[in-house]
Amino acid sequence: MMNEIDKARRRFLITTTSVVGSAGVVAAGYVFVRFMSPSDKTKVQGGPIVVDFSKLQPGQLIITEWRSKPVWILRRTKEMLARLKTESVRKLLRDPDSKVETQQPDYAVNQFRSINSEIFVVIALCTHLGCIPKYISEPGASQLGSSWPGGFFCPCHGSKFDLAGRVFKGVPAPTNLVVPPYYYVDKTIVKIGVDKG
Repeated sequence: MMNEIDKARRRFLITTTSVVGSAGVVAAGYVFVRFMSPSDKTKVQGGPIVVDFSKLQPGQLIITEWRSKPVWILRRTKEMLARLKTESVRKLLRDPDSKVETQQPDYAVNQFRSINSEIFVVIALCTHLGCIPKYISEPGASQLGSSWPGGFFCPCHGSKFDLAGRVFKGVPAPTNLVVPPYYYVDKTIVKIGVDKG
């Protein structure tokens, strides 16, 4: 009597074990997929940001953050824009026409490196080793010499950039400052981190 096989009990045990095992595989798979997916915080940090620059006066610069990088928004004056057009400034620059494609979107390949010439949006990291340059807008600033047209100076290794983020010749930085993708939501609000459409 003991050697008889209870087929109904065996089927029950096999079915129960299969169901419990399948549930375990599904639970483990869910945990694995959830673990490998980026966190909500990571998604937010990588996403676009919206900045209102309506209170920014000509010549002023504000700093914001996108993807854990500092981003400058500079409202250039008419005098600053006029200096960017001069041949004397162009002669100082390594890439005056922004020919290195990876440094800016197509719509920023112009002498101002921006959509709107007055507003300049740029990642504030030197392209040499990632230091944050200083904004020195005055032409002929004493520490930079009489030929200084105004722009950005990296104190780490001496790289210089003009008011359009274009790199000077003979400095450690190899390329112009990086212009992120952006577009205008309206006249005084910019969305950084994504192209329109």
